[in-house]
Amino acid sequence: MLDFINSQDGLLQGFWYVALFSSIIFAVQTVLTFIGSTDMGGINADFDGNLDDVSAPFQLFSFRNLINFMLGFGWTGVTFYNSIESKFLLVALACVVGILFIIIFFILIREILKLSEDNTFRIESLVGGTGRVYSPIPGRLTGAGKIQISVNGTMHEIGAATEDFHQISSGTMVKVDRIKNNLLIVSKLN
Repeated sequence: MLDFINSQDGLLQGFWYVALFSSIIFAVQTVLTFIGSTDMGGINADFDGNLDDVSAPFQLFSFRNLINFMLGFGWTGVTFYNSIESKFLLVALACVVGILFIIIFFILIREILKLSEDNTFRIESLVGGTGRVYSPIPGRLTGAGKIQISVNGTMHEIGAATEDFHQISSGTMVKVDRIKNNLLIVSKLN
């Protein structure tokens, strides 16, 4: 393989070395990312950034972006070396494709990060929801029982009290009216 590369013109040799080196590093980064190991002796193999906001800074100078640029640059140079007469135009095209690789990677990561869910349980989100009484709830806020309520498809047992005059028995459907000291204040569903 090296004999083939060394027999080429100097510029084409450079393109080949850049393309092969960046391809190997890219493959290693990809494997490490998919197996969850992003520590490469101090080199971050994972995208790191907060893309929740449009004004979030783009990390232009990162090792991964360097590899993405080199990947586009090297393979474009190798591919179009014999097709484009002007070496200046070839290098310029390779640079443009390298920059496009960085942009495509950035857009791809941003879209992947949009798929992540925030499954943080917030008790405030239960107001207005309905549940079923699990353990009886004493009336007039004299004590607490428990209700079962679904949050994001998961059932939770949460302490509840009622302002109603009568106890609410197990199995009764209730509506969450408000929250007081992390205790759901509920009423019977009519």
